[in-house]
Amino acid sequence: MGVNMSEFKVKRLARSDFSTDSNTYVAMKPNGGTDLEVGKLEKDRDKATMRSSSNKGVKLQNQALLSGLAYCISSCSMILVNKFVLSSYDFNAGISLMLYQNFISVILVSILSLLGLVTTEPLTWRLIKVWLPVNVIFVGMLVTSMFSLKYINVAMVTVLKNVTNVITAVGEMYLFNKHHESRVWTALFLMIISAITGGITDLTFHAVGYAWQIVNCFLTASYSLTLRRVMDTAKQFTKSGNLNEFSMVLLNNTLSLPMGIILIFIFNEATFEDAGFLAGDDTEWIFGSGNQLHFYVVSSSNSLVGSLNKIPLSVAGILLFKVPTSLENSTSIFFGLLAGVFFARAKMRERSQS
Repeated sequence: MGVNMSEFKVKRLARSDFSTDSNTYVAMKPNGGTDLEVGKLEKDRDKATMRSSSNKGVKLQNQALLSGLAYCISSCSMILVNKFVLSSYDFNAGISLMLYQNFISVILVSILSLLGLVTTEPLTWRLIKVWLPVNVIFVGMLVTSMFSLKYINVAMVTVLKNVTNVITAVGEMYLFNKHHESRVWTALFLMIISAITGGITDLTFHAVGYAWQIVNCFLTASYSLTLRRVMDTAKQFTKSGNLNEFSMVLLNNTLSLPMGIILIFIFNEATFEDAGFLAGDDTEWIFGSGNQLHFYVVSSSNSLVGSLNKIPLSVAGILLFKVPTSLENSTSIFFGLLAGVFFARAKMRERSQS
């Protein structure tokens, strides 16, 4: 059957009809139906959209992978370098070390803010008064962490820190009426068992170090719980109505400086200059100090990364510092690390269902 070309009209489609750079001409039938060229262009547009979305997804995955890798490297380097400094040279200035690292964090965040790379909230007196209780706990958390790390090997510190999750979960239940599913409680129970068995079989057991670590677990849990209660109030006293992680880092570390100086005199530590005598000779101090920018304010979505990060950290801690261990202790440590991973997965599952 012949086709009369006069029955077709040519309509010029605007640029906004399709995501193309050139003008597009399509033959339209009088009854409004489209021809094969229109269908082909629509398919090409859909393919381009899907390709763009796929590229964005891959880019986000790569960014997440790089962020997780950077977190693992900086976290491991900070803990291992701190352990090296605290356990060597008869170094007895853990608070001074904390003060030095917090000071570096303030400088780094301030420089990034001045360059416009990050945004931070101005530190007003009203905001400081609201945030002060959180900061007192923050300083106590850092100080007790330094003291425990001096006496306990890195692997046992990572296992004992799991107790913090147990305290936090119980606090959430009583303070926020939050109930956890059975998988979370199972993981927490496994953490308690691994911490107990690990302590019993620890060949380098040190009562003072374990005492400081227990206090650290309570302070770390208190920091997390107090932060949730104070956050909404603190946002009311900010310029933007929000308080991002860099603002919290700047706020915490800035307020920690005067308290750190006071604690140095209370504990009769060495001077600040003595605490930083290794800084000029070891560039890893830069990475360790910089890691303070996010180490204590890392999002809960990174909990799985943090749990997996403890495995190479524990192995490196045992090998680098030649920690004497036994099969029973190694099994307890490995059991505790797996419990941490199981807990992180259970929490992620719980959030996805809520």
